[in-house]
Amino acid sequence: MRFRISKFGLRIGPTLVFIAALAFIVPLAPFLANAQQPGKIYRVGFVMSSGLTSELAGPDPPLYMRAFVHALRDLGYMEGRNLVLERRSAGGRFERAPEIIAELLRLKVDVIVTGGNPVARAAKEMTTSIPIVMATSANPVETGLVASLARSGGNVTGLTLDTGPEVNGKRLELLKETVPNISRVAVIGSKEDWESPKGKNTQAAARALGLTLLLAEHKANDYPPAFALVTRERADAIFASLSGPNYANRRLIIEFAAKRHLPASYAFRESVEDGGLMSYGPSVVDLFHRGAAYVDKILKGAKLADLRVEQPTKFELVINLKTAKALGLKIPESVLVRADELIQ
Repeated sequence: MRFRISKFGLRIGPTLVFIAALAFIVPLAPFLANAQQPGKIYRVGFVMSSGLTSELAGPDPPLYMRAFVHALRDLGYMEGRNLVLERRSAGGRFERAPEIIAELLRLKVDVIVTGGNPVARAAKEMTTSIPIVMATSANPVETGLVASLARSGGNVTGLTLDTGPEVNGKRLELLKETVPNISRVAVIGSKEDWESPKGKNTQAAARALGLTLLLAEHKANDYPPAFALVTRERADAIFASLSGPNYANRRLIIEFAAKRHLPASYAFRESVEDGGLMSYGPSVVDLFHRGAAYVDKILKGAKLADLRVEQPTKFELVINLKTAKALGLKIPESVLVRADELIQ
């Protein structure tokens, strides 16, 4: 080690410079190890079960798409710089999911982000090596997407819409409070929805509220039989179950409810934005925002086995006042004050 004092001050030799630099770098080693690789361009597949690909890539994308992109940007991923985001949608035609996933696999994406069970299922069936992040899923354990919420047991992780069965009972209570004179409520959903814990909780809540529930069963995207039952049984309100098909076909349900002049409760805020009366449930926008963190962790080398499937933490009540007016409803003040958003 060499150093000497000159009239200009302390002059440090090369050995001391090296030691000083090493002392600075070593504490930063964990952070540098987790940093993005310089010059690396990541390719992420983003696949929705419903909606249009053109909407996802357009100048005014859905709120959940914006939330996901902004969250990635905050984490240091910028399209055109170090990120290529391959946006795709099955457009409600779930049979197209395998074709879309196959295309993404040919593009050698680093991660596949899915919205809805159909595309998540197709992705899981077609690859065991590419990480799959479910931004939204329903009953992922029961449907076999993951082994458990704590440990996925494969290449799938992410978030679920499931919050426990109680949320359905709460949603039915809000519908009854909003429209006190209803007595016969048609549940638009599948037989699996009806027999699930959420379905059982809805039925228990209906008994406590003095309501008669009717199952207006639909299969896949076939809704006319369900609508025919609603009309035949003279239901005076609609309760759309939380499911991928109901999200994909929300405009169809909304148009039917408007035509029959029926108040309806939905699980997704997008249904209210599109003209439905009210919704209560987990925030899809928040789930997609949180999904970006999973992508970041995976791209930085995290093991999927260490990333548990997380449940919603943010819920929202959204009411469309324009629709209420068209139905001749005056929303009670007790409901209005609890609303997270009122759409005029």
